[in-house]
Amino acid sequence: MQKDIEMKQSPKNNIKSGGRTFLYPKKPSGRLYNQRKWVSYVLLLLLFASPFIKLNGEQLILLNFLERKFVFIGLIFTPQDFYLFALAMLILVLFIVCFTVILGRLWCGWVCPQTIFMEMVFRRIEYWIEGDANQQKKLDVQEWSAEKVFKKGFKHFLFLVISFLISNTFLAYLIGSDKLYEIITEPVSEHTIGFISIWIFTFIFYCVFSYVREVVCTVICPYGRLQGVLLDNKSLIVAYDETRGEPRGRIQKSIDQSLKGDCIDCGLCVQVCPTGIDIRKGTQLECVNCTACIDACDEVMLKIGKPEKLIGFYNHDFIQSRNKFRLGARAYGYAVVLFLVIIIFSSLIYKREDVQTTVLRASGTLYQKRPDGTIANLYNAELINKTNKGMKFVLKSADPKDKIELIQADTILPKEGSAHLTFFLIKQPKNIEEFKSKVNFEVEVGGMVISNTSTTFFSQP
Repeated sequence: MQKDIEMKQSPKNNIKSGGRTFLYPKKPSGRLYNQRKWVSYVLLLLLFASPFIKLNGEQLILLNFLERKFVFIGLIFTPQDFYLFALAMLILVLFIVCFTVILGRLWCGWVCPQTIFMEMVFRRIEYWIEGDANQQKKLDVQEWSAEKVFKKGFKHFLFLVISFLISNTFLAYLIGSDKLYEIITEPVSEHTIGFISIWIFTFIFYCVFSYVREVVCTVICPYGRLQGVLLDNKSLIVAYDETRGEPRGRIQKSIDQSLKGDCIDCGLCVQVCPTGIDIRKGTQLECVNCTACIDACDEVMLKIGKPEKLIGFYNHDFIQSRNKFRLGARAYGYAVVLFLVIIIFSSLIYKREDVQTTVLRASGTLYQKRPDGTIANLYNAELINKTNKGMKFVLKSADPKDKIELIQADTILPKEGSAHLTFFLIKQPKNIEEFKSKVNFEVEVGGMVISNTSTTFFSQP
């Protein structure tokens, strides 16, 4: 029976052309699909709006690798904050691991930009212009005509327009919306590289969504292959309840239906699948948990008077032994580790200073004994401004009995820039108790201390 199913679904859902099998998923509908649409609308709005919304004078998210400037919700991160970036990446990895252990590949079907653009934008344009799966397949195999040229041309024109918009948004995240505006409004000759980059990314996105499509999820993306390592019998996944559904078979009046399972072998779950798999074969790498098969199966169950959720969110423990869903030890373990890393990250963000100050003793010097009997050490200081506002600052010792004598100094700290100072720290001998002591420095702006640092002071006690 399984062989018959595979033979039946193959010619119906795909066409092989030039070594590539193109899928023609049936247009999905249902409660979960409607929920996915609203989730997609919200995420698309955030994706396109975030680079153009300003907070504290900066766009919400900026990942400028060229200038090594990163902005998240108005906070500017510099190369000196690399440890925070590493922790943020660790949090992201742990979140994905924890999320997958509990909810399987739900991220791919509901939140991943690739799936949202493919299923909720480009695929819906195809349904609008070319019709449902059978109409698309019929159009592709028929001879070229005015109708086919118009539909294909119009579809790919819209694909290019949307890819162009995605490309511009993508660059806004990488180089900043202000820089992108300059590229768009100023002559092309002044921004040749930027102009070329826009069209290169446009072509890449167009190829991905018009040709590569589900191959990104099933072959290119490594996340799907992590399922085999991360999932366990307690993970919730989109699954077929084989205990209830088998043995499957079509409804026939001459056969006692009580001897069969609830699955009537209609194949709709296969026809709506965007990656072309049969969910009844069990957990598969290609499944992105889009839930289209759940909606399709529920619709059939309602028509034949059977309970819904023959396909639903289940774990293997429930399907095999009807155990209720409970989080496993792995999920709790990952959640605890994730929570601890978030606490550490949050504390570091809270303690992070807007101005990073580094004071080092001048190389090759020890200490100087001056004619008036005071002891001086020579230092070099660097101040890095992590904000988008310039400021006038004063460097002073935390000990009011000490004196600072500037040799070379900047008094203005430019926005997102740095300032360098060379100075002597002078101490009275009576205030020195040991050969090597610790000294603290403060940076004041407008009478407020905004940064602290410490180093060592050498002297003859």
